[in-house]
Amino acid sequence: MFTPLVTLKAFIGQVLGADGSCKQAVAGVLADRLSDGEPANTVNTGPYCKARQRLPLEQLEGAARTVGHGIHQEAADEWLWKGHNVVITDGATVTMPDTPENQAVFPQPESQKPGLGFPMARMVALISLAVGTVMAYALGPYQGKDTGETSLLSQLLGYLSVGDLLMADRYYCTFAIIALLQARGIPVLFPMHARKKADFSLGVRLGAKDHLVRWQKPKRKPVWMSAEEYATLPNTLTVRELSVGGMVYVSTLLDHKAYRKQELAELYQDRWIIELDIRSIKTHMGMDMLRCKSPDMVKKEIAVHILAYNIIRGNLMQAARLFKKIPRQLSFKSAVQLMLEVPAKIAALAGAGLMKALLSLLKAIASTPIGMQKRGSQPRAIKRRPKPYPLLTTPRKEAVLAL
Repeated sequence: MFTPLVTLKAFIGQVLGADGSCKQAVAGVLADRLSDGEPANTVNTGPYCKARQRLPLEQLEGAARTVGHGIHQEAADEWLWKGHNVVITDGATVTMPDTPENQAVFPQPESQKPGLGFPMARMVALISLAVGTVMAYALGPYQGKDTGETSLLSQLLGYLSVGDLLMADRYYCTFAIIALLQARGIPVLFPMHARKKADFSLGVRLGAKDHLVRWQKPKRKPVWMSAEEYATLPNTLTVRELSVGGMVYVSTLLDHKAYRKQELAELYQDRWIIELDIRSIKTHMGMDMLRCKSPDMVKKEIAVHILAYNIIRGNLMQAARLFKKIPRQLSFKSAVQLMLEVPAKIAALAGAGLMKALLSLLKAIASTPIGMQKRGSQPRAIKRRPKPYPLLTTPRKEAVLAL
């Protein structure tokens, strides 16, 4: 009864739904079977949970990346920046149930006392600026060797292709990252790393506070690279340093006539949108606190979250293309709500009736822009008071025994 496709569909519905429980997922399968005239399945969650465990992790992760990368490559020309399909990257963290299995693979931060914290994973994602999909992501423990954001990003460089342009914050502005990307033909735009200083009296002057300069390879390699890999990097890099409004940027787009420094600074202002994308995944889709109790299932849960997110972004892109909109100007939350409610109601349709219903769905998605709130900015405060429960200061098992 719980075939791989049925299980995957229920899993996607589970991560998109407001409830997010296995019971809700099983109820969705029951509704589908009854609408198709088939016998009802059990409402016991055991068979569904076992079916989720049988889903292959590698294929789930591959599906999430394939969908996200494919949609990114289908971006319309008018959504690109000077012919570049811009990609933005950043890191995020997710927490999960406090089980011995999760703690072994994703230990809680050292600042939290044993028994009072939650296992935590770090994730770095490549996100398409044009269409918003997660093209690829890398996952690791929150702390420890080879768990930093640059280390995780180094695992994702193969998902970038010629025509892409990578933007990130100043943390990623390192010799090794830029050299690896330059070898792949991927230009970059980063703010200057906090440990570096620009001296505009050096190099080839392109304009006011705009020059080409050679960077020397640091003697010390990054911790995430082997000595052999580091030795293959060039000894010098030619980069462009430019300053706009007091902010110094580093880019490998060296043609100052084709890429004026003010244009680069304006493009970089769009990098902040990745914060909204991560919020959509973690807050709107409930990935901030995961539910699974084993590391393998945690990885599957993340993969299904990313797959579901990319499916929604794909529908937003289709709606934008059909109705001459820009994907980034359409509401993600509204699309989630529509995709949860409408497909189940039109599943029994066929032929012209189904096509008409799907077109109406895409039109509805395209009709809800973002940034159109009528009320002004609100204070970052809540009116409802929290319940006056004290915080746990000892592990729960010990607190139970002390009652």
